[in-house]
Amino acid sequence: MFVMSLSFAYFSKALAGTYMKSSITQIERRFDLPSSTVGLIDVSFEMGNLLFLVLVSHFGANMHRPRLIGSGCFLMAVGSAVTGLPHFFMGRYRYETVITSSLNASVNVVACRDIIMQMTVIAGLDCVKEHGSNMWVYVFLGNALRGIGETPVTPLGISYIDDFAKAESSAFYIACLQTIALLGPMFGYLLGSMCAKLYVDIGFVNVDGLAITPKDARWVGAWWLGFFVSATVTLLAGIPFWFLPRSLPKQEAVHKDNPGFCHGVQEAVAHPASPSMKLADIAKGFLPSLKRLLGTPAYFLLLCGSVLKFNSLTGLFTFKAKYMEQQFGQSASRANFLLGVLNLPVISVGIFLGGLLMKRYRLSVVSGAKFSFLTSFSAYLLLLLQFGTKCDNPRLAGLTVSYNGTPQISYEERTLFSQCNLGCVCSAAEWEPVCSDNGITYLSPCLAGCTSSTGYGKNTVFHNCSCVLTPSPVEGRTSVSLGQCPRGPQCSRTFTSYMAVSVLSSFINSLGVTPAYMVIIRCINPELKALALGIQTLVIRTLGGIPAPVYFGALIDSTCLKWGMKKCGGRGACRLYDSDMYRVIFLGLVTCLSGCSYFFAIAVIVLLRKQFRKEDIKSLQKTKRDEFELQVPKGQPDGWSEACPAPLGQWEGEADITCSQMPKGCPSAEWDQKGEGTFEQVHGQEKSGQQLRSYLHRTAGPETLGPQG
Repeated sequence: MFVMSLSFAYFSKALAGTYMKSSITQIERRFDLPSSTVGLIDVSFEMGNLLFLVLVSHFGANMHRPRLIGSGCFLMAVGSAVTGLPHFFMGRYRYETVITSSLNASVNVVACRDIIMQMTVIAGLDCVKEHGSNMWVYVFLGNALRGIGETPVTPLGISYIDDFAKAESSAFYIACLQTIALLGPMFGYLLGSMCAKLYVDIGFVNVDGLAITPKDARWVGAWWLGFFVSATVTLLAGIPFWFLPRSLPKQEAVHKDNPGFCHGVQEAVAHPASPSMKLADIAKGFLPSLKRLLGTPAYFLLLCGSVLKFNSLTGLFTFKAKYMEQQFGQSASRANFLLGVLNLPVISVGIFLGGLLMKRYRLSVVSGAKFSFLTSFSAYLLLLLQFGTKCDNPRLAGLTVSYNGTPQISYEERTLFSQCNLGCVCSAAEWEPVCSDNGITYLSPCLAGCTSSTGYGKNTVFHNCSCVLTPSPVEGRTSVSLGQCPRGPQCSRTFTSYMAVSVLSSFINSLGVTPAYMVIIRCINPELKALALGIQTLVIRTLGGIPAPVYFGALIDSTCLKWGMKKCGGRGACRLYDSDMYRVIFLGLVTCLSGCSYFFAIAVIVLLRKQFRKEDIKSLQKTKRDEFELQVPKGQPDGWSEACPAPLGQWEGEADITCSQMPKGCPSAEWDQKGEGTFEQVHGQEKSGQQLRSYLHRTAGPETLGPQG
């Protein structure tokens, strides 16, 4: 019951978190924000987590864990609702355009002659600070509140399962949990895809009269709708936890001699703290527990590698949909849909198979670490192939190509003007892309040199465009239509290759997720499990989850070729990126961070091998000693008496005991005083004096060790 409830909670929190990432582009456009600011909004979730993560992980392990998880679900629901509320306090979305939405087709927009006069009038009317322009702060706060609510779910939920499940079954349960939870991101991306298709002011605006489509850089979907859906799901997920018990009976104690566990886990039988335990007693042990945890070399190195890897993954998943939009010309809706139906399902299957393989072959910690490393590195090699799957920059006159069609990259406004449009006195701030028959996109009808137009809304067509190149001066060939020119068929084939490599890489990488997770759980003392998971989450979110979206977004902003303009001036959201530079920076960051993490992974494997070699030697010595004891006949030797008492363990293992240290008058065996001779009278077995001393002490007592040693 607990696993099912926790799976639903994982599903709901993953749904909300993934929907936030799928709505990055919509939020960026709606609030006219750069990618770095949107990245800051995204990391507010991690900031909320940091406020209470360590406290909840440490103190929560000794409290009613199911009810704490239920409370967290309620806070997550409230946070999601707060995130979507700004939509109802803002005015209608008004995008920059020179196109009339009038149904009267005879009303034409004269681009070249009157565009400046028209834009000046519009600017004079609209230059009033838009109501709710700073409402993105509430999106930030709502996301932070959702992060606070998510705090108890992972550390307390995982530790609860590991405390009360069989040792060999906990990995399988966690794999099932993560597999079901990955349905959340899948539905989150699908929800994001659906909402991105719907116009932001759906129900209040005639969509047919809009001059933009979902592929336009100014399109904003119904970003707010998905947050209320996720709030409802999360609220329902928290209800069952209020009816679950504080603790459960342990299914089966972990065997002491299981070599598949690290030192200290031999005692892993759950002993939940008494309800009467004082909070002060719990707090007193926090710093010593933290010192013991961070003093484990394997755990510390694993943290370092996890920080780098998490930086890579956070940046990748935050801006992957945006990368697909800019690199391959996909709409936000289609990008989210493909991530939801292709990447996420194979990740779910991979995590499930990874846990199943670990259970089926009973992988030790070292074997699990090796398996996780091999799968992750194989996926890394596939990631490198994505550098070769690219599309050329869209052909925009004055930005990526010159007005005569020659390729160029320019970040300067002066290149937007040419001899063909100088007479139009156009504004470089305009963004109303139009496509010509020659495959070149112009930033506005004015910059294309158009002098007349017909139609309305998205069906507007501009004519007599002086900048449009034609092979011959044939009438009607100098017209342009609204929207950017579509990418060629070669780009579609390249995108198919990109998705195939991406899906395969995601599957291989996910196979090692569960084994890597179990390395953390099994290599620490059982009473530190909840704290270890909490510290791991704290560190990787502090050093990985918070900075990664911000610096990824800032570097992505550096590749912007054309910024949008706010109504009263100031830079808005980016309209066009240099896709080549975007690819190099985005994939370069991901591969560099992931590559560095593997050095720490190798060091962890080396440390674990050394540690387990020592554990195996100790286990083998104990096994041989037990076998020897079984071969020796039982009973008291001659000369046994009560006159030679000694505490248990006084002689055992002390190889340098002399005869003068032994009780007087006790029967003796014929062996060297220093314990280095041999004893062949016992079934012909040749044993060292130290081993015999241990045997005689356990079977006959210290009286057998006579004055002659």
